[in-house]
Amino acid sequence: MDENNRRNALRILGSDPDSKISKLMGFTTRPGNVADPWYSGDFETAYNDIYEGCECFLKAIDYISS
Repeated sequence: MDENNRRNALRILGSDPDSKISKLMGFTTRPGNVADPWYSGDFETAYNDIYEGCECFLKAIDYISS
């Protein structure tokens, strides 16, 4: 999810009082957007961002141990 997706979700929902709408990279030590391969063609970086984000997200919800 990039900032545009987040903003659109908030517009649809109206608000997010419990802060449940988050960008995937916000769970990592490198908050920001997942690399977008649309313009760069760099799918490996996008994959690595998504993999790292998912791993950190699962740790954050205590699904997997460190």
